[in-house]
Amino acid sequence: MTTEELLQHLRGLEVTLHQPDVRRDSVRLDELLHESFAEFGRSGRSYSRAAILKLLSHEFPTGAIWAQDFEVKEIVEGIALLTYKSAYIDASGELCRHALRSSLWQRTARGWQMRFHQGTPTGAFARNET
Repeated sequence: MTTEELLQHLRGLEVTLHQPDVRRDSVRLDELLHESFAEFGRSGRSYSRAAILKLLSHEFPTGAIWAQDFEVKEIVEGIALLTYKSAYIDASGELCRHALRSSLWQRTARGWQMRFHQGTPTGAFARNET
């Protein structure tokens, strides 16, 4: 798999995790989140896999998630770091709650699974449509 193919594949999986129907689907989350998954949220809180599964099953969508500027670096074969910028789209269509995001993905017998995710608050950025 080329770097560009890996970028497109992992970007697709990441964006899938932004979808409200997927976020509430425990079967799909089980497929996408590694058994050792952990997260450092934009809020500064730490979450285990079990905590994220419980939290997302009761999540009320607060707006669509905008994501842009994806980059990937394969650390070693089968382990890749995906980074990007994200924000929520508010009721007026403006971006808010901007964050820098990083996800560590691992290729397993079940396919690529997210092993770790981190969100870090950042200043506002302009929407990049490309």
